[in-house]
Amino acid sequence: MEDLLKKLRALAEPTRLRITTLLYRGELTVSELMQILGQSQPRVSRHLKMLVDAGLAERLPEGAWVFYRLAKNAVGEKLAALIDEMAHAEDADLARDLQRLAKVKQIRADAARRYFENAADNWQKIRALYFPEAEVEEALRAAAGPGPFKLHLDVGTGTGRILELFADVARDGIGIDLSHEMLNVARSKIADAGLTDRFVRQADAGALPIDTGTADLVTMHQVLHYLDDPQRALHECGRVMAPGGRLIVVDFAPHGHEVLRAEHHHRRLGFEPDEIAGWLEESGLGPANVTTLEPDDPAAALTVLIWTAEKRVAASTAAGLTAQSTEPVQ
Repeated sequence: MEDLLKKLRALAEPTRLRITTLLYRGELTVSELMQILGQSQPRVSRHLKMLVDAGLAERLPEGAWVFYRLAKNAVGEKLAALIDEMAHAEDADLARDLQRLAKVKQIRADAARRYFENAADNWQKIRALYFPEAEVEEALRAAAGPGPFKLHLDVGTGTGRILELFADVARDGIGIDLSHEMLNVARSKIADAGLTDRFVRQADAGALPIDTGTADLVTMHQVLHYLDDPQRALHECGRVMAPGGRLIVVDFAPHGHEVLRAEHHHRRLGFEPDEIAGWLEESGLGPANVTTLEPDDPAAALTVLIWTAEKRVAASTAAGLTAQSTEPVQ
């Protein structure tokens, strides 16, 4: 009851109600909220601090930027949904806020478009070597199974496409990427897809900002070949996975396309199936199942490998689950 009262007291102010309604539609920076609300940085920051202290919002640093989003808790989400529903009735301030929010999102989309236009030539050269993405995505869905999943973590999320791919079977989704530019692209793509309940964060794959044992689906799509220490990244994935959770790793089989290392920053030119399987085993995951997607012309394109492994359930945990399942229903 005290927690609810704390949240209600934090919401008992018009600007904080407006901020909550905006964050209900996705994460925003302080500067973006300043543009939308027409208020100064100190004032917006003060209101955000009160929402964070009340457990209604979360502060997410990203380099020199700081994003804010609604906190992932049942009470806060229900209050935000209620506020959003009630606020739609002829409120001039809210109508103006939503118009400005649309402009902010358009600015993001334009920045994402410019980023891809600048990189278009490189992307086309790389994509010519890749296996058809639609078939890779189909194999990804098959490897994951039907779900449902509580938390999907996409490591190296890039454009956020894999978050979108699993949005219908995962209650929550978080994308991690080290590139600020790619995160801007992902935010724009996620917003275009209407996935306001999916979020992205800046972080290293070897130091994930996720609690231990919380993600029951983890994906790494074309990420390992960029990393200095891919084994450490897989170990970190194992740490954040829930017992029985599933990890899906997509990457290339060994190849000789040196141009990818010289011009596109690939540190590894593919991986042997047993190499990744061994790292997964050492991370408490396995046994690994490997699916091979081979192109029609292996000399001209790359073979894709998909490793699927589950987090082992400790013997004590498994025994507890068995005991629970055999208890009679009262």
